Amino acid sequence: MLWLKIRRFLHKGHTGSIPVPGTNHITREHDMPRYNAPFEIHVHGDVPLRSDVSFEQIQEALKPLWKYAGARSLADGANSVYEEEPGIRFEQKDHMLQICWTVAGDEDFRQALDEMCMALNELAEQGAAIEVTFYDTDFDEEEGDPEEESRDDFLMLFIGPNPAAIMQVQRDLLVEDVVNLMERHFDGAELGGVVAEIDKLFGDRFDALVNSLEIGKRPRGGTGGSGSGSHGGGRRPRHLH
Repeated sequence: MLWLKIRRFLHKGHTGSIPVPGTNHITREHDMPRYNAPFEIHVHGDVPLRSDVSFEQIQEALKPLWKYAGARSLADGANSVYEEEPGIRFEQKDHMLQICWTVAGDEDFRQALDEMCMALNELAEQGAAIEVTFYDTDFDEEEGDPEEESRDDFLMLFIGPNPAAIMQVQRDLLVEDVVNLMERHFDGAELGGVVAEIDKLFGDRFDALVNSLEIGKRPRGGTGGSGSGSHGGGRRPRHLH
């Protein structure tokens, strides 16, 4: 299976969902930030899972996360270090894994992310994007040295049952970003040609992949549209709920 990652440097509750069994929103001792941890790491995204996926499979796929947090099980590690964040939840009705979870850690957390993505590929029903933000715990934007730069970092991880599903999510996010940017200067109805060119780029990339791997069908195109998503500018704010 395939998963893809985009890395970008930074410059400066869900209705109808349920917690993973056995969890609540009381911060436990192992959820407290590690001593001298250089980062607070926030993982955020929704992953549609197949209807036949069991809790045991979800727990095993997410083991790199909860084990990194020092927990003994998913139920033990599903809570975020911040009580206002939902943590790791599974919406049974829609078979949706929802993650809004923060852990204190270091660069070695990237290996846990790699392992999680590979495992979730096996369970995913559709493509999905997961945002990961590393917040520099030593950086003080208001009182620190104005010449000092934070070590904040941002990753966009793409998960899916096959490369076509992953490329579909990449294509949709790119169209959203481009349309949002260009609608400052053009009417949305004028941007059909821009979206068509994006679709052509992804189609060509997928055709090259098919020729090398002999796989599935092209990602679907579309007309794009306005949205509120943004992937750049300033120090990345935390997700609010």
